Amino acid sequence: MTHSSPAPAAAAPANRWAVLAVLGIAQLMVVLDATIVNIALPSAQRALHFSTDSRQWVVTAYALAFGSLLLLGGKLGDLFDRKWTLIGGLTGFAVASAIGGLAQSFGMLVAARALQGAFGAILAPSALGLLTVTFAGSPDRPKAFGIFSAIAAGGASVGLLLGGVLTQALSWRWSLYVNLAIAVPTAVMALRLLRNERQPARAPLDLPGVALASGGLFALVYGFSNAETTSWTDPVTIVALGLSAMLLIGFIAFERRVEHPLLPLHIVWDRARGGAYATIALAGSAVFAVFLFLTYYLQQSLGYSPLKTGLAFLPMTVMIVLTATTVQTRILPRTGAKPLVVTGMTLGAVAMILFTQLTPHGAYASHVLPGLLLTGVGMGCIFAPAFSTATLGVESHDAGIASAMVNTSQQVGGSVGTALLSTIFASAAASFVSAHANTAGLTTAASIHGYTTAFQWAAGLFGVGLLVALLILPRDGARRARTAQAEARNDLTLSLETT
Repeated sequence: MTHSSPAPAAAAPANRWAVLAVLGIAQLMVVLDATIVNIALPSAQRALHFSTDSRQWVVTAYALAFGSLLLLGGKLGDLFDRKWTLIGGLTGFAVASAIGGLAQSFGMLVAARALQGAFGAILAPSALGLLTVTFAGSPDRPKAFGIFSAIAAGGASVGLLLGGVLTQALSWRWSLYVNLAIAVPTAVMALRLLRNERQPARAPLDLPGVALASGGLFALVYGFSNAETTSWTDPVTIVALGLSAMLLIGFIAFERRVEHPLLPLHIVWDRARGGAYATIALAGSAVFAVFLFLTYYLQQSLGYSPLKTGLAFLPMTVMIVLTATTVQTRILPRTGAKPLVVTGMTLGAVAMILFTQLTPHGAYASHVLPGLLLTGVGMGCIFAPAFSTATLGVESHDAGIASAMVNTSQQVGGSVGTALLSTIFASAAASFVSAHANTAGLTTAASIHGYTTAFQWAAGLFGVGLLVALLILPRDGARRARTAQAEARNDLTLSLETT
């Protein structure tokens, strides 16, 4: 009888929910940090005296590092030990957050945000990878993924609320310091709860693949971010997006030939997983319109405070949590992912159409709340089955990279959607000003026109997601899920018998 340390999949059932709590908190920290700083930015700008044009780099620095290093972070967890990559990510994130909170200059703040993104790229795929192997073959897998996907989908709105509370009650610096209160106890709990996962044979790291993938994703996010602040015809935007296409095409070509690829292509060529990644990216790109433009609308048009703005998003968060957990535990095993994602995309499109009815003197209850509730239900129907499907059936040694693709899809989709919809907003508002010169309340009316135009395009993005779900996601999702879970249970039984 061997005495090797069992994998997390063999963890005692009594510990699984404690492990889920640790992983959920880690995921929440990464997701909410993408938005928590947004509401604090005006205060940080006044304190550190940087320009409005420079302000977006506080957000972009995080997105660039996070989005470009996710595949590497996922692979490091597969090659080494996800327990230690998770703890290392939590520790590094805490240190970077402390540096950001102590920042005395704009450069120091941006550097800290980039460092947060880099450690987040190690942390996020490790959390989802550990969840995948911890609940492999367990009847509790649907419930666990329902909770985790609700956190991933609703964390951004929690960030808006928490950012508003901390900025208004304490200081903008606490939107960064708060991560220490989250990361340090979580790292201590992870140290006690998680088990080492020994890799019997460690393949060499695909360094050329790392360079191609990271460079391609960096150029992609940078190109879209630059388009947001300058224009689509700016030479830097064109060069960045062109370079991104070349590097990512080269990455795919290289991964087909290398013996130990960074991203085994069978993971994304699978219809169920590939469709899940695509729907996550499209939903992420569309739903960012809600966070971005509704935040502006609530504060600038309806006069909400940062705290009240954060509270306004709570109904959406509640609906995401309720829908995601219900869908994952009661509906997905019977229907598979396809009908649920189709429903979610449809509800998302309807919600965006409702938001096109915003007016300068609209009311929250009639103009905002119905769309938020529909968005929450739609996101729960999309993200819960997509997260589960994207990691279902992968081997334990590929769980990290498959999880990294989930986070990459969500992050890149959000970055692309933010840039695209921001550009559409700016163009629509400028056109409105040109066509309605010398009109009373022109600035407000132009902004509302920009918002509603952006929401029309967001509805179109959900429409594209609906087509992707219909054409790519397989019909036999429920059968595939049952087969994969049965195989995982058999593997788990064999693992326990040989331990």
